[in-house]
Amino acid sequence: MFDQIPETSLGHIHAERRPGNAAERVLSKDAFDRACAEITAWPGYEKTPLHALDALATAIGVDTVFYKHEGARFGLGSFKALGGAFAAQRVLQREVSRQMGWKVSLSEIRAGRFARECAEITLVSATDGNHGRSLAWGCKRFGAPCRIYIHAEVSEGRAEAMRALGAEVIRIEGDYDASVALAKQEAEENGWFVVSDTSWPGYSAPPLDVMSGYGVMTREICDDLDTPPSHVFLQGGVGGLAAGVAAGLRQHWGGKAPRVVIVEPDRAACLFESARKGEATTVAIEEETIMAGLSCGEPSELAWEILVEEASDFLTLPDAIIAPTVRLLARPLGNDPVIEAGESAVAGLSALIAARQNEALSKALGLDERSRVLLIGSEGVTDRAIFDAIMEERDAA
Repeated sequence: MFDQIPETSLGHIHAERRPGNAAERVLSKDAFDRACAEITAWPGYEKTPLHALDALATAIGVDTVFYKHEGARFGLGSFKALGGAFAAQRVLQREVSRQMGWKVSLSEIRAGRFARECAEITLVSATDGNHGRSLAWGCKRFGAPCRIYIHAEVSEGRAEAMRALGAEVIRIEGDYDASVALAKQEAEENGWFVVSDTSWPGYSAPPLDVMSGYGVMTREICDDLDTPPSHVFLQGGVGGLAAGVAAGLRQHWGGKAPRVVIVEPDRAACLFESARKGEATTVAIEEETIMAGLSCGEPSELAWEILVEEASDFLTLPDAIIAPTVRLLARPLGNDPVIEAGESAVAGLSALIAARQNEALSKALGLDERSRVLLIGSEGVTDRAIFDAIMEERDAA
């Protein structure tokens, strides 16, 4: 079907959704409302585009492909701008409120009324790049010191982007999960505050704020669409993006919400294994994936509470189809828009194209010529050197 995208087989699990109301219990409408009210008041807020890729939809035999392009979000290059910075602001709000003895508002933190107090509150996190960049940006905006832990495979370009925002960047030899462990350890030893997009027992407030921030993106999508999509393909990672979007779609469309399909690299498939075992499951990452933002071996327990009720299908895909999909968006079919996307952004599109080349998998996913598929283009070009190398691969061939 596409000369540059190889046919491939995807791992697939169809999961019986567990009954429950986690989409409203874990992430409430009030939490989304609070995040949306605050984030849309930030200087520089602009709605990101929802593109209809009509030529691509025709080529793969579906009715519509919607692509929410997050590359321009607050100039940070990804949807993560919505989560990490808002969670940082909420941590500062809670801690300053504790110090003052009364409830400080988000608008007061935003206006710098408690700049002296914020300057004494160090925020830390582990990252593959985008979450850390958002946290560093938020810390700079709100006046708090920031420490970011990255693993061995995070590109130097992404590290430098965080340093440019004032963060102290600590690179370790291990993988993402090892960087998470070190961030937690050093925060406990020094009285710092972890602002993570993944949860664990006893730690839930910042991850909930991160997912609440993603509600801005989901509400923009819902405002742009008169009728719900039939499917939404969502990147895995720790599950925060997928859970936040799935919950927002459920709250907006209720029983008409789209079928949720989770997509992960086959080298980092913790949600796929969680679906297989019926409980949140950690996997060992033996080899890093090109999809750096999805290289996570341990799922967020809060996110899993939502996904076990909302996700119908879990897919794994190989790295081999990612670079060709990046090139396809940059050199599109017909009159589709030119989109410069990062490696993690195209996971859903790669999986959709591969699924439509497999009749049995298309049938299992309920995909046909009437399907209206929503994709989250989670990042733009967050490392220009990597993007340029991907584009040059085809030119060299």
